[in-house]
Amino acid sequence: MDTEGWTEVDRYFADRLRPRDHALTEAVAAGSELPQIQVSDLLGGLLGVLARTVSARRILEVGTLFGFSAIHLARALPLDGRLISLEYSPEHARIARENIERAGLQDLVEVRVGAALDTLPGVAADIDAPFDLVFVDADKQNNPGYLDWALRLTRPGGLIIVDNVVRGGAVADPDSDRPDVRGTRTMVDAVATAVAEQRLDATALQTVGSKGYDGILLAYVR
Repeated sequence: MDTEGWTEVDRYFADRLRPRDHALTEAVAAGSELPQIQVSDLLGGLLGVLARTVSARRILEVGTLFGFSAIHLARALPLDGRLISLEYSPEHARIARENIERAGLQDLVEVRVGAALDTLPGVAADIDAPFDLVFVDADKQNNPGYLDWALRLTRPGGLIIVDNVVRGGAVADPDSDRPDVRGTRTMVDAVATAVAEQRLDATALQTVGSKGYDGILLAYVR
């Protein structure tokens, strides 16, 4: 089966399990001129399910784009919850804020602008309790730095999720000189070390679907 078939299967499940509502439809339309690298409908649903599973009250997202995944995550929060999303591009952040407000989630979500490795120290200084869930979906060469901050900022019993870790299969190539692959492999090595030290319990899943061939890494903080 090729990408067309995978997309058809995605559509089958999404139509039945994740019917797209007005806010999500408008978010996609508003972000149509931006890179189409947002999570799929089904992965967005998975993020929401996982956030509810860990009873998340505080969520950190690294990489906002136009707010599609932020909407899914924020909808899993209680009324007094909080999601901080970090976005490099001011224009992307502007569109994301409009989408989040259209979804009625502006009181739960804060979008901070700037390079995430520059804004994360401020996030750490501002929060009064660790995060329950951290979702990393930004520039892959900086995944090791994002993981380091996620380990510092996630509570025991919390969950760290890193998207796009398969890189079309290139992650398995130790000789790759692509920055995205090298960053992902270094991050995976760091997770492996944390697993060996019993700080994390982790796994990775290869996925196929409307976004092609990819995968996610999930790590439970012990």
